[in-house]
Amino acid sequence: MSTQIHSTAIVSGKAELADGVIVDPYAIIEDDVIIGEGTYIGPHTLIANGARIGKNCKIHNGAVVSTAPQDLSYKNERTFFELGDNSTIREFCTLNRGTTKQHFKSSVGSNCLLMAYVHVAHDCVVGNNVIIANSVQMAGHITIQDFAIIGGLTAIHQFVNIGAHTMVGGHFRVPKDIPPFIIAGGWPVSFERLNIIGLRRRGFTKEALDALNDAYRILYLSKLNVSQGVEQIKATMTVTPEIQTVLDFIAASKRGIITARRHASSGE
Repeated sequence: MSTQIHSTAIVSGKAELADGVIVDPYAIIEDDVIIGEGTYIGPHTLIANGARIGKNCKIHNGAVVSTAPQDLSYKNERTFFELGDNSTIREFCTLNRGTTKQHFKSSVGSNCLLMAYVHVAHDCVVGNNVIIANSVQMAGHITIQDFAIIGGLTAIHQFVNIGAHTMVGGHFRVPKDIPPFIIAGGWPVSFERLNIIGLRRRGFTKEALDALNDAYRILYLSKLNVSQGVEQIKATMTVTPEIQTVLDFIAASKRGIITARRHASSGE
């Protein structure tokens, strides 16, 4: 499997391209770049210094990967952008590398899909199997955990964390952390219900779903505040691995978690 570089592409001799990499017309690949086996680099893309791209990725027309952070404190330090294996970056995404403030890198995991015009800012960490729809705009220092789905045109505030297996509706502003396993939507963005269908598709048992339903009823449908709800869960429920994930997420939250809408329910 040979590497194929179009004659109009500009590829630094210092860049490391594995076997089977395809580089389409007018792409630019800078010096400090490593690209894994079988990855496709589309036309008019820019793969800038600090890019570390995995195997079998697809980076489509006009995408810009690993450019400098949009942060006034950045002084051209050597930082990175990492992309895992089997991920797809669609047209005109802009993916910035990290800063020295936090991770020294930004990263998107394996088996992810970033649709057109997504922006991933400095020091963001996106997990595996994440889907981010068109024109989602991420500020710096955001974490999105595994299997999350983010609806199009959503703006996510800096330092926000979004939990695993969560679905966020489209065209919303996300100023607070969104716990795992739920659906969030509305204005302001709020707890809607447990992500029952998504969790069933991923093999969660009925017992796990029932326990999560009970926990989120306590957190969101009682008259308790978050701290009281956490204590109530610990006192009255068996803390399964899924419940522990929720408790750990809340304990680590610095921006606070989203609230519930008045009509919210924990089940379908």
